[in-house]
Amino acid sequence: MIERVEYGSTGWRLGVRPGDRLLAVNGRRPGDWLDFRFEVAAPRVSLDLWREGTGPYRVETEKAWDDDLGLRFRDPLFDGVRRCRNRCLFCFLDQLPAGLRPTLYVRDDDYRLSFLSGNYVTLTNLDAADVERIRRQRLSPLRVSIHATDPAVRRRLMRCPPPGEILPLLRNLVAAGIVLHGQVVLCPGYNDGEVLEATWRDLEPLVPGLASLAVVPVGLTRYHRRGLSPVDRDGAARVVAWAQAHQARLRRRWGRAVIYLADELYLRAGLPFPPDSAYDGFPQLENGVGLVAHFLRGWSRQRQYLPRRHPRGVFRVTIATGLAAARVLGPVLEDLATVRGLEVKLMAVPSRFWGEQVDVAGLLTASDLEQALAPHRGKLGDVVLVPGAAVDGEERFLDDGRLADLARRLEVRVQAVASPVGLRRAALGLAPAGRAGGGARCRRRVEVGPR
Repeated sequence: MIERVEYGSTGWRLGVRPGDRLLAVNGRRPGDWLDFRFEVAAPRVSLDLWREGTGPYRVETEKAWDDDLGLRFRDPLFDGVRRCRNRCLFCFLDQLPAGLRPTLYVRDDDYRLSFLSGNYVTLTNLDAADVERIRRQRLSPLRVSIHATDPAVRRRLMRCPPPGEILPLLRNLVAAGIVLHGQVVLCPGYNDGEVLEATWRDLEPLVPGLASLAVVPVGLTRYHRRGLSPVDRDGAARVVAWAQAHQARLRRRWGRAVIYLADELYLRAGLPFPPDSAYDGFPQLENGVGLVAHFLRGWSRQRQYLPRRHPRGVFRVTIATGLAAARVLGPVLEDLATVRGLEVKLMAVPSRFWGEQVDVAGLLTASDLEQALAPHRGKLGDVVLVPGAAVDGEERFLDDGRLADLARRLEVRVQAVASPVGLRRAALGLAPAGRAGGGARCRRRVEVGPR
């Protein structure tokens, strides 16, 4: 389905209109937007289309190489999303309660979404034709869930179809010039310790084709029933020490650390975060790696724009966030305290919906926030600020609660804040772009789902 045709584009001049359906390009049925772009790059293009009420029709054009036709599609995957064939012990989707919105239960494992959207994929559902297509169309970079390179360990952990070997495929892709970003979800007793070291020993020869490797702790909700244990303080400290030993050597050889650890590991170990320069441009930011350093770096630029006196005289703000984020907001609160007339209260909200082990701000739900804030109704100030990562583009939380409904029940303006500039503007009572609960305005954001 063609959702939009850019006005004045080649597609528009050919008579293609929104609502038309694309049947074939140069006589071939495209499986996705990538196929379409690959085919229409040629200087001669024919499109077979279908229009409601009139039926099939064909258009042809000659153009410059790689000129865009201006066609925009409702879904980039024309043949549907590929589903995951694994039953990983740590799968977050298996730890969801019933009754959430249906899209949260989709087990996508599609290498095309890895290229288009940065999703992590296991590559266990590829055949020879898929690998050849990745090489031929240069679908790079790809983000790959590796977890372990030992086939037996990988099968045990991921319960993936045999043979479970990942290393030969990674070598094949790197040899073809495909850049990879990998991740290891660390599960104590399965792929930590000597297994983690062996995994890195296998992966290091792939550098620089393997551009980065994130190590993240397994996330366990109260609905987990498969006997996994969380990464504890000592385990996190051991992983930090292991990474630091390798990072120093890798930085000398490659000019970057290559191995990067999720923020939760530093928090659990009670260790300071590396400086923002240690993340080498933040290649794993949306995987929870370097979020704190990235935010504080952004805040260091915003703090210079704080006035001495609040423009509204007296303005009271409640910042409600997850337990982990609350532990690192000290510098921000100190800076805000210098603004005369601005009163800021920080509330660390536990996750009762998922369980106490889940402490990240992006997984806070509307019910968590309401339970924590409702006893303080009438004392929350002029606005309550909640993490922008906790709501999607429609301002819905993971439990399907809405920002506007939360504002109505708390009887206070509630605003989602997703960036340092958004936090500064919200604290000063300035109106950012987008919409907020209670009729206020707030910045839109892209949803980042659970790992």
